[in-house]
Amino acid sequence: MYLEIPKNLTLIVNQAHQVAKHVFRPISRKYDRAEHDYPKELDMLAALMDGLSAGGGQRGAGVDRLQREEGREEGVRNGANMSTCVGMAELCWGDVGLALSIPRQGLGNAAIAAVANAEQRKRFKGVWAAMAITEPGAGSDSANIRTTAHLDGEDWVLNGEKIYVTAGSRADAVVVWATLDRNLGRAAIKSFVVPHGTPGMEVVRLDRKLGIRASDTASITLTDCRVPKENLLGTSDIDTKKGFSGVMQTFDNTRPVVAAMGVGVARAALEHTREILGREGIKVRYRGPLLAKRAVESELIRMEAEWEAGRLLMLKAAWMADNGIPNSTEASMSKAKAARVANEVTLRCVELCGGLGYSEDELLEKWARDSKIIDIFEGTQQIQLLIIARRLLGKRSSELR
Repeated sequence: MYLEIPKNLTLIVNQAHQVAKHVFRPISRKYDRAEHDYPKELDMLAALMDGLSAGGGQRGAGVDRLQREEGREEGVRNGANMSTCVGMAELCWGDVGLALSIPRQGLGNAAIAAVANAEQRKRFKGVWAAMAITEPGAGSDSANIRTTAHLDGEDWVLNGEKIYVTAGSRADAVVVWATLDRNLGRAAIKSFVVPHGTPGMEVVRLDRKLGIRASDTASITLTDCRVPKENLLGTSDIDTKKGFSGVMQTFDNTRPVVAAMGVGVARAALEHTREILGREGIKVRYRGPLLAKRAVESELIRMEAEWEAGRLLMLKAAWMADNGIPNSTEASMSKAKAARVANEVTLRCVELCGGLGYSEDELLEKWARDSKIIDIFEGTQQIQLLIIARRLLGKRSSELR
């Protein structure tokens, strides 16, 4: 595994950085203040952003998985996962909320890429898909999902409530997680593509949030909502031995992407803090022992080391996914580390810059607010540590809670 950005991804990184610098940064404060207003400036970027994902706008490793299954892909490679992660890190250097608002780049697209068959991938190509997992009574434990789906003729009928759906009102469709049989636990949980406008699905609320205000976060109800039989992603077979590994492949793909968000916003805060302190004559000297440096220099060097650890874990998890190596543990590690680093770094940078860091004259306070969600969605910090512990100790969820 090489730690430099591959040459074939350099163009993606450069394009994403230019978007972050010249499009996201200038409108960042505007849409932070105008929550729920759609950032119309993103429409012209949608086609360009499609190029940041090798999945044609569908984030994740779905293309690589299908190619490998069909014997058309051999050797070590950097594919859709790596390109998405390095691109996302650059975009979130600009603005996390705006990065989450780009058409056709929803988390539901990652579910389609991870789980859908070839026919479904072709049918849903170009569809902007949100993802609906969390429920009022389920919290961070996806296995407690109570939204139900039962087959009625040629349709699946869905009933339930979903909350905290990122891009839930703006996307073309929502990938809904539901159970086929509550008595069978995790194994019965499947994902369904529900297009907006489908009778029975309703956006009932848009939430007001601490951060990522440019992104809409919706609550959705499903009341006898009927979708075609073929809109179930993957197979309807219930294998109790595999648990809900099918839908969990989505997390294996998206958690490194969330880690990339943390890497991007933390880097933005570190760079800007160095710039602000530099104006006051405080330069970071890297040579010599930490004890011989100013406290602020030592603090910045320590945070940079933590940031690098999060970045490397993110790269490893993405690289493993692209090369067909099981990465569930590493995906959780990357998400847990990078999210924690993002929270710590952005808040500490606010403190180091004093009143200037706390004011709206700079983006530091916004980055601190935006970073908190990275530690929460796609599985909280506590859930990630629990998953990692189970994997390392070889424990089932019933044995280690």
